[in-house]
Amino acid sequence: MENQKLNSLQLELLKVYSFEPSEEDLLAIRDFLAKYFSGKLLNNLQHAIKEKNISEEDLDNWGNVSRLPFRHR
Repeated sequence: MENQKLNSLQLELLKVYSFEPSEEDLLAIRDFLAKYFSGKLLNNLQHAIKEKNISEEDLDNWGNVSRLPFRHR
């Protein structure tokens, strides 16, 4: 099995968990991380929409496109 090094985020999270946070603190940390990463995603999406000149109509049309089922091999 290959050894994998922990990245800086994983190391920071290990530091947090080493203090045995309460369930309330864990939920707050999860909520914070979810909000942080969703904010980054939205910022990137807004930037791409502006950069690529994507309209509301384009977004609506893409939302109505049916997806092909996954094919298993």
